[in-house]
Amino acid sequence: MKGKLSSYFGTQDMTTGKPMTVLLHFSIPLLVGNLAQQLYNTVDSIIVGKYIGDTALAAVGTASPIFMLLLTLLMGISTGASILSAQYFGAHDRENLSRSVGSAIFLTAGSGILMTAVGYYASGWLIQMIHPPEAVAIGATTYLQIIFLGYIGNAAYNIFAGVLRGMGDSFYPLVYLIAACLLNILLDLLLVRSMGIAGVALATIMAQALSGTLCVLRLTRLKDTVDLNRNTLRPDKFLTLKLCRLGLPAGLTQAIFSLSAIIVQNLTNSMGEAVIAANVAIMRVDGFCMLPNFTFGTAATTYIGQNIGARKADRIRQGTKDLLLIAVICASVLVACILLFGRDLIGLFTETETVLEIGVMGLQWLAFGYLAFAVSQVLQGMMRGAGETMLPMWVSIITTVILRMPLAYLIAGWTRSEAWPNGHPVALFSTLLFSWVVGTLISIVAYRKGWWRRKLPEDLQKAL
Repeated sequence: MKGKLSSYFGTQDMTTGKPMTVLLHFSIPLLVGNLAQQLYNTVDSIIVGKYIGDTALAAVGTASPIFMLLLTLLMGISTGASILSAQYFGAHDRENLSRSVGSAIFLTAGSGILMTAVGYYASGWLIQMIHPPEAVAIGATTYLQIIFLGYIGNAAYNIFAGVLRGMGDSFYPLVYLIAACLLNILLDLLLVRSMGIAGVALATIMAQALSGTLCVLRLTRLKDTVDLNRNTLRPDKFLTLKLCRLGLPAGLTQAIFSLSAIIVQNLTNSMGEAVIAANVAIMRVDGFCMLPNFTFGTAATTYIGQNIGARKADRIRQGTKDLLLIAVICASVLVACILLFGRDLIGLFTETETVLEIGVMGLQWLAFGYLAFAVSQVLQGMMRGAGETMLPMWVSIITTVILRMPLAYLIAGWTRSEAWPNGHPVALFSTLLFSWVVGTLISIVAYRKGWWRRKLPEDLQKAL
């Protein structure tokens, strides 16, 4: 029984079996794991909002986009490691799989040390750049500095969970995240009363350290799949460069999102504390709504990567169709839930009527955008699995830098009034919806034109 259970929940070969069944088997644990990860920030926000107040809630929200900006380095490494793992696992190339894991471990250690130092000492300066109210700035700086002290744990989980998922293992990262999430909730409740916002941050980094450590231990136990020894636990020049080449566009894409979030956060801060707090609540709900989309995008990367390694064009086509169907169905259910229960969801974070009204309005604007985002994430995940990571990056630049940011400030200028001297918050949400729709249209065109196939071997290009 133990062997059967281990086989079912261990690494998964996605080059055999019915695509729909294989994708669901992989995606369901991944989705639950992503839900657990989202609970980190959400539980922090609920506890902060209920036990400390709206000012502290605004501080956590102000710190989040800055942390995400400085998280982009490990996001890039994680994406590159996941793609390489999927392709080498699918090709049954044990040597290169082992060397790519060794290179990822080396990059994790280096990036963790570097970003801990940079993030800790630059936190105050970065917070001041977006001009939050003074009380918000103090709490945000404290929260951010402590979070960066635990950067290495976050890096270890994200990168090594990416490696495990590339090999088809979405179950054990789920187990580790659930354990970390439970620890986070317990420590939040224990520390928030005595330490305030600092206690919430400390609880988060301790939980992240647990999940990162467990992922490392899991990799060391996969002796039948990957070799971790003196020869592989060092950077391989070719594979390190390839990992960075694949991951850099993904990291830049995340950086673009984070920079735009910081710039838009500056606009949000100018609209007052109620809008800041409402936006935090919206983004926490948005985080859960995005999880299926991000999950299916990750599933597409792993599935396509493994089947490209195995040279199975028919499975690539069918798997993409199946994932699009699953993603749209899930997004439709989410849209219905948002429209029916939006006020109740925002009410988890605050009881202030003004904040509630702004939050509900924002969710109503974003709701149907999740349908569009479901399609774009599957198509872009498929492109990344094929080794084409530049196209998704350009989509992000067009929709975020060229369209969303200028439009947000333009609409804010048009909607200034006595009640909203710096613009109506509708500028924040309508432009986000618009950018999602445009990004989806571009992704569909790129997929149908076949631009993503240019990185594939010639025989596979012809078959697709």
